[in-house]
Amino acid sequence: MTCPYARFLERDEEPTAATAKLTINGSSDNDALAEILSLTGYGTSSSVKPELKRLPSSDELVTYGNYLKLDRLLNSQVLLSAQNDQNKNPVHDEHLFMIIHQTFELWFKQILWEIDSLRDIFGNKSIDESHMFVSINRLQRCVQIWRLLCDQIIILETMTPLDFMEFRSYLSPASGFQSLQFRLIENRLGLPEKSRVLYNQISYKNAFPSSNEQTDLTNSLEEPTLLVLIEQWLERTPGLEDSTFNFWERYKRAVAQYINYLQTNAQDEPNPTAREAALEDVKKTADTFRSFIDEKFHQQLLARSERRMSHKALQGALMIMLYREQPRFQGPYQVLSLLMDIDALITKWRYNHLILVQRQIGNKQGTGGSAGYSYLRSTCSDRYKVFIDLFNLASFLIPREFLPKLTTEMKMRLAIANIDPSKFDNEDDQDLHRSISKRNGKDNNEHCFMSDHEFHPVTD
Repeated sequence: MTCPYARFLERDEEPTAATAKLTINGSSDNDALAEILSLTGYGTSSSVKPELKRLPSSDELVTYGNYLKLDRLLNSQVLLSAQNDQNKNPVHDEHLFMIIHQTFELWFKQILWEIDSLRDIFGNKSIDESHMFVSINRLQRCVQIWRLLCDQIIILETMTPLDFMEFRSYLSPASGFQSLQFRLIENRLGLPEKSRVLYNQISYKNAFPSSNEQTDLTNSLEEPTLLVLIEQWLERTPGLEDSTFNFWERYKRAVAQYINYLQTNAQDEPNPTAREAALEDVKKTADTFRSFIDEKFHQQLLARSERRMSHKALQGALMIMLYREQPRFQGPYQVLSLLMDIDALITKWRYNHLILVQRQIGNKQGTGGSAGYSYLRSTCSDRYKVFIDLFNLASFLIPREFLPKLTTEMKMRLAIANIDPSKFDNEDDQDLHRSISKRNGKDNNEHCFMSDHEFHPVTD
């Protein structure tokens, strides 16, 4: 990149890379330039120079248009109303309708790209702090895309029902239900098959007759979903069954103390009617906690698809939420929050679409033969939330004053970052990493929350 404060001095002979001098602040000084370059690591003292990536051939210059394939992209809006009208006059709002849905599909493609990268990250048993940063960044990107998609429906609402009626008949039997990418998003996130509402009493797979589509659907069902990979990651949460801090046993005792506190307060209520109501609330609260603490009850809820994650994974998620201020849990807490954001925004997108359909066609049948509004309304329920368990964990939080206190060893363990030692630049750093791990009593083979490797202190 050319320095804006430097220019080549005019010389009689043609300047070369070795002889060209620069004017810096009005003076010619190659030493000053060399000093600046040395600070960036790109001077003569640097043994490794960055490689400038260029196209192998300069026969065809890259332009904005040919890079984005705009000739194909901007000619993809072929309006059915223009093709089927005798005078070739298009219905004006069909153009908007098509643009909105084409951009939906482009953003769906980006979301799938991000989900696949997240599946690759959480598919590793070694997840260090750099992976955590990348995961949070890409989840945040997905959140912002879904916010945008929700707003795109608002744009479509500028089309009136009468305007839509002018070209809707041309669309049959097409349907938004036939969006393959949206079904792949649901599958790769981890939406269970039995949670789906049947479309015209048949499986959604029947909407995709081509062999390529069926292959994509099959692969999305057979590969590990993001839900499964997050579940396995949560099961490795440090402290769940630690010898110095067994979170689950301490949590159960804390819940018992909390319930006893609520019951004592209820019994001390002087008004008989209020006392009876308070005791009934305590009983319901105790039943709620029992549904989580009792593993057999949890398994029953899993069998009924009312819960998604394993008992141990939910214990890990709860621990992260309760101790989210600990340095090592701050990143994981953001991951859990962003997963809920994505679920909530998908539900909002479904609901915005539902309201749009109701305003445009009322209770009419969909162009693809579905029940229209009634079918879409059924997809806005909790059964379509992939990470519903994370939402419901709020039911099992306890006040801070009842929270089990972390042991000194556990505080130390949660106050340090995890770094893959194979990424260190030199052997000295690796030796330091091993010596600190040895002092902390950690074994290389420990199956950790974020990595199989030892921990490394956070440094500036």
